[in-house]
Amino acid sequence: MATSKVYFSDLRSSFKKNLLSKLIELLEVVDLKGVALPHSLVAVKLHFGESGNLAFIRPNFIRCIVDYTKELGAFPFLTDTNTLYAGTRANSVSHLKTAIENGFAYSVVNAPIIIADGLRGGSYEKIRINKNIFKIAYIGKEIFEADTLISVAHFKGHEVSGFGGTIKNLAMGCASRKGKLQEHSELSPKVNRKRCEGCGDCVVHCPGNAISLKDEKAFIDQQRCIGCGECVVVCPNNAINIRWSPDTSLFQKKMAEYAFAVLAGKKGKAVFLNFLINISPACDCAPFNDAPIVRDLGIMASIDPVAIDQASVDMINREAILDGSCLAMDKKTGDDKFKAVYPNIDWSVQLEYAEEIGLGRRYYELITI
Repeated sequence: MATSKVYFSDLRSSFKKNLLSKLIELLEVVDLKGVALPHSLVAVKLHFGESGNLAFIRPNFIRCIVDYTKELGAFPFLTDTNTLYAGTRANSVSHLKTAIENGFAYSVVNAPIIIADGLRGGSYEKIRINKNIFKIAYIGKEIFEADTLISVAHFKGHEVSGFGGTIKNLAMGCASRKGKLQEHSELSPKVNRKRCEGCGDCVVHCPGNAISLKDEKAFIDQQRCIGCGECVVVCPNNAINIRWSPDTSLFQKKMAEYAFAVLAGKKGKAVFLNFLINISPACDCAPFNDAPIVRDLGIMASIDPVAIDQASVDMINREAILDGSCLAMDKKTGDDKFKAVYPNIDWSVQLEYAEEIGLGRRYYELITI
């Protein structure tokens, strides 16, 4: 059976070779030189970290990737898309502020930050994929227009998909707000009438003219709602909420299709990195990060987004549970750490379906450098 190559570097270092030089070796063996061509615009897709969450990848590592990419003659920029929920990254202004506060200023990372889906998440490109769930996906425009994509993912647990790695970094992280709403929900946002003060901000900003005031409260016409999610962000009273889909298997399949859409125009023009460091049990979008569930392991690189996630979860599941983590009280949870954290979620769905639709292979050859 055909396999994909996944390269791995552990965290051992010395005077002769530190972690940054080992990261460069990974970029070399995964042939970034053949991907980031001279004069090409390279999107370095990462999560800048929610305010209060410290599990994000250190800016020092990102600077290393940027500098190496520049040495190849390419023009890298850091990017992410705005969040669907109303946190500290829900619009480009607060998103950039959060990124800078977390250490991703130009003076540190040597590259500009461009939020890929515009001021409020409304800038996107329609990608026709004709898959089982979605015919069209809505991807952040600047990621779509970039010549090359370097996905830099922090591997960790996730409340809906079991774990989040490369597939989630592509699928959710590169989707516009409209795309995120497609992935997360089957319905239009819902108005909490008790919190709504009838200010009308959502009415003014609704691009689908789906919102009106009834009895001095916002009302959303589901037939006219276009699913952009802008009302969630502009509401000053947090009175409009997403109706999160409870079907975790469907959510994972949606993620796989969106990852497919992101890479549809980037065949041979994408490289994927997973950082198996500070492996926290929950998503980096939370305003906190709990203690890691296993020890820091290293960094993986591949040109196959499915193989790198499979290799990452396999390596983590072979590890012992750390004392002091949320799993420390019950070390009889078995080999599956993410199933132990989220017993009702089968994380393998995203990998099985991703392979089924041609996103990559689950079988891999792990090569340690």
